[in-house]
Amino acid sequence: MKRFIVLLGAAGVSLSAIFVRWSTAPSLVLAVYRMVFSTLLLLPAAVARREEFRVLRRRELGLNLLSGAFLGVHFACYFESLRWTSIAAAVVLVDTEVLFVALASVLVLRKRLGGRAWLAVLLAFGGSVTVALADVSAGSDALRGNLFALAGSVCMAVYTMLGAVCRRTLSTTAYTSLVYLSAAGTVLAAALAGGETLVGWGAVNLLAGLGMAVFCTLLGHSVFSWGLKFLPPAFISTANLLEPVLASVWGLLLFDERPGPLVILGGGIILLGIALYGREKA
Repeated sequence: MKRFIVLLGAAGVSLSAIFVRWSTAPSLVLAVYRMVFSTLLLLPAAVARREEFRVLRRRELGLNLLSGAFLGVHFACYFESLRWTSIAAAVVLVDTEVLFVALASVLVLRKRLGGRAWLAVLLAFGGSVTVALADVSAGSDALRGNLFALAGSVCMAVYTMLGAVCRRTLSTTAYTSLVYLSAAGTVLAAALAGGETLVGWGAVNLLAGLGMAVFCTLLGHSVFSWGLKFLPPAFISTANLLEPVLASVWGLLLFDERPGPLVILGGGIILLGIALYGREKA
């Protein structure tokens, strides 16, 4: 049953690209809606955990808020990528986050990677280059979207590494409450600084933000965090690979988006690299 719940979480996460495609608001505005709704939905649980916040030290609070800031930038970049490139390319590129975490572990934390892990990194890198350059012949728009997706992946990697430190002292509920609040504040500040109008975008955009908060954040990413307590990390990593597959299927069924041969080839290589790395970490 627990494995089935995690698979449902992957299905929920895969809907993010669909909500973005249905929306008409700018990417930053949509990111604000998602994170504000996510923060509000978690507020009752956060209040129940208020004792954890009272004993939080300044350094720990700062790391949590910084982690949330990178999460907010990740969503803004990912949403923007979907304005310029295909769902398949955007989702598979943004899911290379685990490989950036591996590289950062080597370069920053001086950890050693085994031979299979290095092979996984090289496969994912080669696949990313293939996907990123797949649509260059059609113009610069797709390349711009692919680069936004990769930027979102890097931000997600930083968020993950900071989160690994923050989660040592905080429960999942307390941690996510803080990072969602910080992410909401980050994208809100960016939207206001960029002169974006936050109101008047209609019900479809509010519903898109709410849908992502419920299905993609609370019933998606939070389910993965919950699953790590009961299931092997390798299964969680493998289940996460369903996201680009399901998102591509939604794109085909709902928007008639057919990934090009190079996107399919590069995406397959990336997924192989991620799966290989997940088994190495198990």
